Amino acid sequence: MGIAVLAVISYLTGSFPTAVIVGRWMRSIDIREHGSCNAGATNTWRVLGWRAGVSVLVVDFGKGVLATLVVPLIPMAVGGVAPQMIAMICGLAAVFGHVFPIYAGFRGGKGIATGAGMLVGIAPIPTGIALCIFLLLISVFGKVSLGSVAAAVSVPVSMGVLDAWTRLSYHPMLIGLASVLSCFVLYTHRGNLRRLVRGEERTFERLRIWRRLFRN
Repeated sequence: MGIAVLAVISYLTGSFPTAVIVGRWMRSIDIREHGSCNAGATNTWRVLGWRAGVSVLVVDFGKGVLATLVVPLIPMAVGGVAPQMIAMICGLAAVFGHVFPIYAGFRGGKGIATGAGMLVGIAPIPTGIALCIFLLLISVFGKVSLGSVAAAVSVPVSMGVLDAWTRLSYHPMLIGLASVLSCFVLYTHRGNLRRLVRGEERTFERLRIWRRLFRN
């Protein structure tokens, strides 16, 4: 019962509709009706500029950190469940809340920033690997969706490799839940994946730093 309560608190935390609030505050618009119609940092950047996008990114990232590191500290009877697993469950609930926010008609973002905040709290090394993959791909191709999907998939893979070949240990349930999160990210990015296959996904040329350096 205690875990269920913590999960609900985390879901409500993740449901805070950052991009929607920023859109209404800055330009009196619903960000979900502009650009890619997504209530996330990337679309906020696209529609309202980089300052708004970074602000949304920081808050959405913070929701994942809060749900993973702070909510589990609330005194609850959790039946001997490992702290790492409680943190993972709370983090997943926050990601679910971000994608399906109760405060904004269950139409939210895609969960990348909140998921990253969650993973920083429970698996910093795999998250660091995912961040490097994300930055490498967007610096080469300029496609945020490509970097996001690849980074999400890399987390359970790197957990499994590190668990098998290093002294780091990741519980099988944790790897399984990370895999569920990756599948969830793939699902929320299904439209982006279709556009990537068709060559229609938007490219942010300013982010293609590696290509500019190589040309020089």
